[in-house]
Amino acid sequence: MHWSKLFIPTLRETPAEAEVVSHQLLLRAGYIRQLSSGIYSYLFLAQRSLLKITKIVRDEMDAIGGQEMLLPMLNPAELWQESGRWDIMGDDMFRLKDRFKRDFCLGMTHEEGMTAIARGEVRSYKQLPQIWYQIQTKFRDEPRPKSGLLRLRQFIMKDSYSFDLDAQGLDVSYDKHYGAYCKIFDRCGLKYSSVEAHSGAMGGSQSHEFMVASEAGEDFIVQCAHCGYAANLEKAASVAVPPSQPDPEGDFTPERFHTPGRKTITEVAEFTSLPETSQMKSLVMVADGKPVLAMLRGDHSLSETKFGSVTGAKEIRTANPDEIREWFGAEAGSLGPVGVKNMRVIADEALQGRKNMIAGANQTDYHLRNVTPGKDYQPEYFDLRQVASGDACLKCGSPVALVKAMEIGHIFKLGYRYSEAMGLKVLNETGEEITVIMGSYGIGVERILSSAIELYHDKDGMALPAAIAPFGVVITPVNFSDATLRKAAEEIYAECLKAGIDALIDDRDERPGVKFKDADLIGIPWRVTVGKKLAQGKVEIVDRRAKVTVEVPVVEAAAYIQQRL
Repeated sequence: MHWSKLFIPTLRETPAEAEVVSHQLLLRAGYIRQLSSGIYSYLFLAQRSLLKITKIVRDEMDAIGGQEMLLPMLNPAELWQESGRWDIMGDDMFRLKDRFKRDFCLGMTHEEGMTAIARGEVRSYKQLPQIWYQIQTKFRDEPRPKSGLLRLRQFIMKDSYSFDLDAQGLDVSYDKHYGAYCKIFDRCGLKYSSVEAHSGAMGGSQSHEFMVASEAGEDFIVQCAHCGYAANLEKAASVAVPPSQPDPEGDFTPERFHTPGRKTITEVAEFTSLPETSQMKSLVMVADGKPVLAMLRGDHSLSETKFGSVTGAKEIRTANPDEIREWFGAEAGSLGPVGVKNMRVIADEALQGRKNMIAGANQTDYHLRNVTPGKDYQPEYFDLRQVASGDACLKCGSPVALVKAMEIGHIFKLGYRYSEAMGLKVLNETGEEITVIMGSYGIGVERILSSAIELYHDKDGMALPAAIAPFGVVITPVNFSDATLRKAAEEIYAECLKAGIDALIDDRDERPGVKFKDADLIGIPWRVTVGKKLAQGKVEIVDRRAKVTVEVPVVEAAAYIQQRL
């Protein structure tokens, strides 16, 4: 293709609304333009990259026996009501009514749709296993769209679904997807980690996220550099760093003392001259309408995901001030577990074995010293806290680190979550009806492109992996009006096309510096410069990412590029 004929609206200045690097460069390089909040038009260059990504995805999904389908984006409410997710999804789901006032939604994912197909057509164990997938536009009414293509209201997803006769079959399907995902992300040139994850609203027994470390990410993963343990922050477990000060020895009785105006853990720690590790944090949560008191060490934070798993609650929130006053007879900031009988009390495992700590007295502006879990109150112990950087790895004891990251893929063992709710059964060898076991597997197509830009960029622009760059090489004559340079450039271009290389020739009447800057900005991995070296029968070939230039004979230029690609 000839650059002069293409629509590539590059920008010299970074748009003010773009915060993360990938958003800035996608706008500057003319890949995308915003239509509305969280909704983007994908222009020529973006579409070429996204099509290359989807081809890689198709290749690897087909290789594991996946069968591509395409389901409707518009779904009747009854389908989601069957699974119970019509209410669970809440405001994230786009909902609408047709002219007959019937409820519909725009699909966020298609577990229900795929299960409905299987329920109607798959009747025998002989038809299993099945892996069905699609690459399709999805919708989420994201409350705070941001970061360009990382948090969207309309996005492209590869979603696949496995149907198996038993748990052993699901293990095979899950492992197939895990391997396919690794190949997809490898072929796309990404540096990524697979981490244990929480299944969330999807349900199921096991899941893994595929994450790319980046400051643009909105998730954190916990990693151990020593043994390789990795999990997202919702799922991760660790051994807490020991208290910064040992507990006082002795079998003391809780003693009330006045703490005027001291509400926070930090304020009480300063007032008592004791570290936050000697305090107990009392959090009043409401789980499916019932109050629960969660106790943690003062310097720890509650994981609402772990809290939800412990309580089994579908709806979780923090108690409001009126509820707290009604249940405790005190203001927040003076709450504690001693004497609490009107609700369930749970405590994080880091409090087990502790003694003579400080907690609220359930009287405004008062606290208790010498409170010992297990003696002065009887909690149920669970892992409730978020892992902190520097905690000890559960597997090897080495310190773990928290790394900011973005999710590019997620795989789930759904189990019987949808098949039971929607009545997906088959006859086994003995003619007995059994429920099919399922898996669900997603990849964010735009997130692959964005994560590649976050990983590979410099002050001049993108440095995309060749497999997903819109073009593999750009041939740049420094002066296209010069007949000799133009002829040589066109010949190299033709040879590249003949060799199957995705090539672009920059035939614009622009200064060489402008051409070089644009090529660097849009992320083409190789540039062939046809200029003064042509008099010696050579051209310059530039490696975009390494910023290394080599001189190659004109007749070998296409072969050189083909070998590097």
